Parts: sequence; C-alpha cells; structure tokens
Amino acid sequence: MIVTLAKMKKYLRVDYPDDNGLIRTLIRTAEKMCQDILRADSMDGFAENETVRTAVMYAAAYLYEHREEAEHGELMLTLRAMLGGLRGEVF
Repeated sequence: MIVTLAKMKKYLRVDYPDDNGLIRTLIRTAEKMCQDILRADSMDGFAENETVRTAVMYAAAYLYEHREEAEHGELMLTLRAMLGGLRGEVF
C-alpha cells in the first residue's frame, strides 16, 4: 500500500482501532481505483508521487465517510481530474 494505515487514520482523524480492517480495505480499494484510472499495472511506480497518494487518501476517506450514501460517479470524476495528467496511454 502506498498509504499506511497510520497516515490514513491521521487523515481521517480516527484514533481507535475498531475500524482498522475496514480502513485497510478502503485503502486497497482506493489504490485499485486510482490504478485503473492511471492505466497502470501496479502502484509501485507511484509510491513517491504526492498527487497519487493524495488521490488514494481522498478516495479512501470518501468511501469511509460516505459508506451509506456514496456517489461513486462523483468520486470517479474527481479522481480522473486529479490523476488525468499522469494517466498512461494504454494498459
């Protein structure tokens, strides 16, 4: 994962362990969403890219905070806007 659990919990302002498993899952889901937008085979080449890390944290936070009523279309548009300049031409 390019975003650690500790960093994500700080971003979310969560200081209890009850949601650790959920947050880890959401980080992985957010990374996969960003990876698909980037048209990348893996996230290995993006570990140091601040924009990509921010996009992953934004997506994970969105999914965490909107568990009941997430608008995934809106989320994907935001991620595409954030990552569009880094997007590969082909998979």
